[in-house]
Order: sequence, then structure tokens, then C-alpha cells
Amino acid sequence: MKLGIDFGTNRIVIAAADRGNYPLISFELPDGSAADWYPSLVALRGDERRYGWDAWDTQADRSWTVVRSIKRLLEDAGPHTTLDLGEQKASLMELLRGLTKALAASLREKSTLPLSAGEKFEAVLGVPANANTNQRFLTVEAFRAAGFQVLGVLNEPSAASIEFGHRQRQTKARSETILVYDLGGGTFDASLVTLNEKVHHVVASEGIPTIGGDDFDQILADLALEAANTDPAQRDALSAGAWFRLLDECRTKKEAIHPNTRRISVDLEIANPEWTSVTVPISAFYEKAKPLVEETVSAVEDLLTKTGNSQLEALYLTGGGSELPLVARVLRERFGKRVRRSAYARSATAIGLAIQADQPGTYRLSERLARYFGVWREADSGSRIVFDPLWEKGLSLPSPGEPSLTTHRVYSPVHNIGHFRYLECSHRAADGAPNGDVTFWDEIRFPFDPALKEVRDLSALAVTNRDGNGEQVVEELYECDSGGSISVTIANRSSNYSQKFQLGHWSGRETSVKPRGRRQKTGGAAG
Repeated sequence: MKLGIDFGTNRIVIAAADRGNYPLISFELPDGSAADWYPSLVALRGDERRYGWDAWDTQADRSWTVVRSIKRLLEDAGPHTTLDLGEQKASLMELLRGLTKALAASLREKSTLPLSAGEKFEAVLGVPANANTNQRFLTVEAFRAAGFQVLGVLNEPSAASIEFGHRQRQTKARSETILVYDLGGGTFDASLVTLNEKVHHVVASEGIPTIGGDDFDQILADLALEAANTDPAQRDALSAGAWFRLLDECRTKKEAIHPNTRRISVDLEIANPEWTSVTVPISAFYEKAKPLVEETVSAVEDLLTKTGNSQLEALYLTGGGSELPLVARVLRERFGKRVRRSAYARSATAIGLAIQADQPGTYRLSERLARYFGVWREADSGSRIVFDPLWEKGLSLPSPGEPSLTTHRVYSPVHNIGHFRYLECSHRAADGAPNGDVTFWDEIRFPFDPALKEVRDLSALAVTNRDGNGEQVVEELYECDSGGSISVTIANRSSNYSQKFQLGHWSGRETSVKPRGRRQKTGGAAG
């Protein structure tokens, strides 16, 4: 069974390929009702775990801690990262795998998906356009661990462009350029895409990883607490479970906003039995939310300016966050009638992914790398450090199923150990240095000296200049696949040994992350 899976910050939406149609999959809820999405939720109580709708069903039980927006935590995570909930801790990868396994079980047992006995899941996954290597790798690994055969990974705006092009192909024969404005629950992405009959060419992408519908929920929660005159100590005393219930109440009320809404009623009793309902004027909510929307508009304008594409046939709105009436209003003030809201705002990405899974040869997607990726190196006999960009931002990626891109470096080292420090960045300064949104990775080490090749922990040894290492020839072979995941094989060609590393924000070292209750400010609209 071929599927398109949009693993969203708050909702997992799945579309299936069914003889040229791409219906959404509905799930049976614990109360017997149905929904065409699956919550990206994890609930913990001691050693107990619940996922999806079962986790949703625990939110009224204060003995459970519900983790909201687990996808947002992947940016800073690796395979050994611990989720720190204060009173308890858990392996983030264990929780992510548990969620995907629960999803697979629900697809087989509690969904409308017609499956034959023993039929396997074949899926194309969606990731944010600005997703770093961590997010891509961990997402793919979790779905593979749950038994999904991952056919490919597409950036979410690119998948939405496939859905747009598929619906338009009967009415337009000429090439057109659209900008996909994808405001989801946790991230914002914009991709400029040129659509031909069968080729979708991604000209460029930008994104803001810290703006999404979650942030509008947080704004409404803060305004409601202010309206109730709660003091900071009371707010700080709220447990993770109480915050989840409050934010989910705000999400529900936010999604009910329509153009004629004047006031928003928020039930604070859901977080604290001693509190009551309060009313927030829509004008106050929009005043606080508008700066975030304007940041996304600035990112769009920067993208259009850099690419010289001021003429658009359409600015195509997708993602649950784009349903807020304020978003369309601000965009229409800037782009006029070219703004077109998807009829499937919450499912356009999943439908596009399903089309790609079903018809990989019909729509050839020319995807691009969203960030620069490189490594620090010594220059001028070690007197300074320079950034070596291994992969340039905007590099055209292979289509799913095509061979990975490769690049390599060959040299004779002067050190006993190679200490590699990798990073990704959204921009580069005039001198080539990393700039904008910079993500630093943990380091990896490789023994240039053959006498050290059996040493397990090279971090315990000092990096020194060593006579005779100049006689060794070392090659670094980098591979970048269709999803933007990068690996390197470092080989000592003279002494015939090598190691392969999947590059990301890890090196076997344990780290921890905490749920993001509030938006983290960024330095600009970098992607």
C-alpha cells in the first residue's frame, strides 16, 4: 500500500494511493468517533507510554504527562538524546519510534485503510524545507523501525506543489510559477516552484523553524492568563500536563476563529480548577500574532528578491496555521488576488506525497538543498580556520530512487587524528564564513595514524602533528540523498581502512532537550 505521510507538529495526516485517487485515511477514536488525522502526541506515566489518540485520551488525567509537538524537538536531537520533563526523563528516539509503531498499528487495526493480509506500507515522507540533517535522519529511522518502507523524503512545500499541479493539469498547459506558503503547527516554509507539465522545479526555499500554529496557541494562552490576572508564580507552577491542556484549549478556540469573530472565550479551569473562563478580544490576539505573520511575509519577500521572481501566478497557502483569517488578510494586503488558499490546507502535503509515491515517474521533482553544509578546516599552516562548504545551499538534489550526489576531498594529513567539526547554515557572509541560522554539529574523529585505527575512543587522545603522516593519503567521500541526508566515508587509502558516519548533531554523546512551551526568538527570517 503506497502512502503519503505528512508528519506534522500536531497532526499526522496520511493519504493513500487508490487507483488514481488519493483519499485521506480516517482513524477510529477511543470514543467511537472518527478523525482524518492522528495526533503527534506521546503520554508518559512512570514506565507507561501511550501514543496518538490513546495519548490524547489521557489529557484530562493529571497523573499523565502529555508531550505536545514532539517534531519540534528533533532539530536539536540525536539518537541518544533524552527528553527532560523535569520529574521524569525518557529517550526521545524511543518515544519517536513508539509513536510511529503505534501509528502503524492504528493503520492496520483502527483506520479506513483497505489492507490485504500481510500487505506492507510503502511511504513517501514529508519534512520541513528548512529541516536539518537531524530531523530528516531521525524521521526516516523512526518510520523504518515501525516497518514502513520509506520510498523517499520530500520537502513539505514541494509536496504541496505536486498536489496543486495535479489538480491544475487539466486546465493549464503552460508553465507557471507559484510560491507555496506553508505555515504548519511548528514551522514556516516557503518554496518558489516552477510547474511544467511533468517537472516541478524548486527554484529556492526559505523557512523559519520557530514560527507555527503552536506560537499562536501560546499567544492566546498568555493573553487569557493576563485577562485572569494570574501572577507569574501561578503560571510557573503549572505542570507540563496543565500546559498541554491549556494550549490544546487555545488551539481549539483558535481553529474556530472566522472573519466575523470579535471575542475568544478560553476556559482556564481546564488547567487549574480554581480558575474560570475569560474572554480575549480578537483585536488583542491579532495585535500579538501579526508580528509573526509579518515575519513570514518578510521571508517570502526576501526569497522573491533574491531570486528575481516578482511575477507569480499564485501564492498558494497550505498548512493548518494558514487557516487563521489574519494570515490571508495580511498576505492579500501584500500580494492581492494572487493569494489562493488550498482547498485541502491541512492535507495538501499528504496528498502530494501520495501522488509522488504512486506516480514517481509522472511528476519529476527538481528539489534543492535548503542549507549550506560544510566543515571547519585549518588553513595557512594552522594559523586560521576556514569554512569548507561541502554542499552549497540551493544545490539540486536527486529525485527519489536516483543515485546520491557525491563530492570528495583527498589530501595528505599532518596530524595523527582528524577532528572534524561539521555545521549547517542558512547564509554565508561576504568572506564565506557561516552566517544566518547556524547549526553546529558534534564532532567526529578519524585515526589518520594507522597505529591508532583500533583505538575506540579517540577523544581521549590529543591531536598532534606527527612525522610520517604526510605519507598517508586520506579521502573523504560525501553522499547526499534525495531527502538531503548526508553521510561521509573517511578512508586511509595508503593503509586500507575506513569508517562511515551519518552526519548529524550527535557523536554518541548523550544530550537532553525540553518541551518548548514558548517561542524562541530568532535573528531573522533565515531558512
